[in-house]
Amino acid sequence: MGSGLLCPLLYSEDSVIPRKSGVFLQMPEESGIIHEVFELAESLLHETIMEVVDVEFLFERGRWLLRLYIDKEGGVTLDDCALVSRELGDLIEAKSIINYPYVLEVSSPGLNRPLKKEKDFTRSVGKMVVLTMFRPINNRKSFTGRVTGVREGVVSLLLDDNTLADLPLKDINKARLKYEFKN
Repeated sequence: MGSGLLCPLLYSEDSVIPRKSGVFLQMPEESGIIHEVFELAESLLHETIMEVVDVEFLFERGRWLLRLYIDKEGGVTLDDCALVSRELGDLIEAKSIINYPYVLEVSSPGLNRPLKKEKDFTRSVGKMVVLTMFRPINNRKSFTGRVTGVREGVVSLLLDDNTLADLPLKDINKARLKYEFKN
């Protein structure tokens, strides 16, 4: 997990999911839960100045973990995380989205913020990013470079060798900011 504020809310202490051959079994509705929680969180935060950055639902350290990353201009506070955690937890429970024990964590995205939407890349123009593609572009799947622009679903990166790479947003698997330390 990256750096950032964290406010966990434990829903149950006894969450053991069996393993088979050292691999955790995944619940079949995992992606549906992520989608439902994302939509619910977006509607919850719609009236605030906060936004949903990402939602993860994974099995970690013997328990199911629902992790929500939120942000706002100037960064989120511990109070913001606690408020969203309480309200979202109540909504998830009321709508019976997850019917087994899990832990809800609400935190800031940290310094290496994930980039998911076109507006995330637009906001990151001039910043360094690291990304991987679903399929190779010019025999490469991994790229590191400075975002120079975003237009019509294409992200333009200035790579270390001073070449420009135009990458279709729909083909980007994962992307995050690369924090640059100042000397």
